[in-house]
Formats: sequence, structure tokens, C-alpha cells
Amino acid sequence: MSIELIWAIILSFAIFAYVILDGFDLGIGINYPFIKSKWERDLAMNTVAPIWDGNETWLILGGGGLFAAFPLAYSIVLPALYAPLTAMLIGLILRGVAFEFRWKEKNKSNIWDKAFITGSYTATFFQGVALGAFLQGISITGRSYSGSWWEWLSPFSIFTGVALLIGYGLLGSTWLIYKTENRTKRNMQFLAKRFFVLTLLMITVVSLWTPYLNSEYFDKWFSVPRIYYVLPVPILVIFASLKCIQSIYQNKDIQPFLWSIFLFLLSFIGLMISIYPNIVPPSLDIWEAAAPEKSLKFLLVGVLIFIPIIIGYTAFTYWVFRGKTSSDENYH
Repeated sequence: MSIELIWAIILSFAIFAYVILDGFDLGIGINYPFIKSKWERDLAMNTVAPIWDGNETWLILGGGGLFAAFPLAYSIVLPALYAPLTAMLIGLILRGVAFEFRWKEKNKSNIWDKAFITGSYTATFFQGVALGAFLQGISITGRSYSGSWWEWLSPFSIFTGVALLIGYGLLGSTWLIYKTENRTKRNMQFLAKRFFVLTLLMITVVSLWTPYLNSEYFDKWFSVPRIYYVLPVPILVIFASLKCIQSIYQNKDIQPFLWSIFLFLLSFIGLMISIYPNIVPPSLDIWEAAAPEKSLKFLLVGVLIFIPIIIGYTAFTYWVFRGKTSSDENYH
């Protein structure tokens, strides 16, 4: 296994960790308009209050790692996706400010609730748009981006933006099933069932649409014998979907959340299958975009030290705040 491929795996892991960990707390904001009472909104906030800001560590690792390990890819992707990524960051900032100020200015909590919802929806939608724009391919001439300012905007990228909103909504609602009880849990089960159906629909449409974006994608999924190698992915999606909806109806606590994560993992694996070995579709591969080998080896030492530390303190935090969150707890 080459050092370039090791770095690609590390960045893929960081991106997936961010999608899951920040995905469910963005999902709280996506579920927020459907949570009407103030005490339930307070409770929903308190389920992520001790952990939400640490979840974004993985976004920094992913962005910084791309810059350090694959500078050519970074210099192409950023100009191509400036607009959606800037909108995403504005949404994350608005959401973070609203999260803190909601507890400080109780007489204006309504305003900050709306800001929290707006920030969550904006950040999630434009993450999905950026993903769709990336997947449909980025125009490259030589070693630089050659597309227009609006190349990121397309029916496919808008659809993936909506799809991610629904997917994060499923993660958020199943997280709240795990963390709450009684009426709040029942309300989240009601929402989770609807988000689940819509998520499954979105996975199906994106999975059928993606192969037609690029002939290479089509060959990887439908040509013989490759179809036999990738067939386990859709089979596992069907299996995970059945287990997820079954666990919701059976009134389980953490199982719906774990099966939702597994659905995201399978979708992420499908994305990796489609684009590999490219790091910038449709034509820039991992080896062309990588930094010099000596630089990658030097950087790898630091990453191998700090990633276990990040995983360790993240796991410890989740362990400390495991179980149900009661309405009388407040972390602010």
C-alpha cells in the first residue's frame, strides 16, 4: 500500500467521522422546527451541548489534511466550490453563535432558535451541494480549475443538498430517540419514520443518478465482472434499512441511530467506489495530486500520534455523557 493511498484512507476516515458526528447534531437543528415546546427544545439542545463543538474537529482535520497531503487537489477543489463551502461555513458560524446565545439571552431565545434552525439548514444543504458538485466532476485544465463560478450549481447538486438535509434529519431524530424518553422519544420516533422513508428514497435516486454522471461511474457499477464486486453494497443497504425501521417500531433506544450510521457508511463506501482512484473527479487521481513522498511520511508521523488522541478523548466524552438526558440537566 502506497503512502498516497494511506493518506487517502486517513482523509476519507476524517470526512466520514465529521459527516456522522456533526451530522447528527446538525440534525437536531433540522428536527427543531418540528419540536414545538420550549422544554423539549431545551432537552434536545442539552443532548449535544457537551459534545457538539468537538465534533467539528474532524472537519479541520479533513480540510487541513487535504491541504497538506494533496495540495494540488486542494488548489482545484477550493476555487471550484468557494460559494457552497463559504455558505456552509457561514451556516456553521450562525449555528454556533445561536447555540451559545440561546442560553445567555433567554428573553430572545425565539430569535436564536430561528438562527439555529437557519444555520443548521444552510450548513447542511450547502454541504450536500458541495458533495454533488464534487461528484459530478470538476473542470481541470493542466493543474488548475478551469470551470465557471457557477459550475457547482446543477440539478444534481441541488438534489444532493436536499438529500443530505433529509439524511441528517434521520440521524438527528434517531439520536434523540436514544437520548430522550416518554413524549419526546415518541415524537422523535414519529419523525424518524418519515425521515427514514425519505432517506431511503434519496439514496435510491442518487444511486441510480450517479452512474449516469460519468461513464467510468457506470462501468464500475454495471459492467461485468465489476457488478459482482459491488453488489454487496446495495444488498447491505436493503438489510440495514429493514433493521433500522424495525428497531424504530420496536421502541429500541440506540439501535435506530446505529443502523442510520450504517446506512451512511454504505452510502459513503458507494461514493468511494465511484470516484476511486481519483481524488478530484473526473481525472485527477490520488498519486498525481499528492505532495512529495518525504513530506507525506513526515506528516504521517504527526497524524498517527494525534488521531488516536482525538479518537480517545472523543470516545471518553461520549462515554461520560452516555445514556438518557433528563429535562433537569443543563450544561450551560
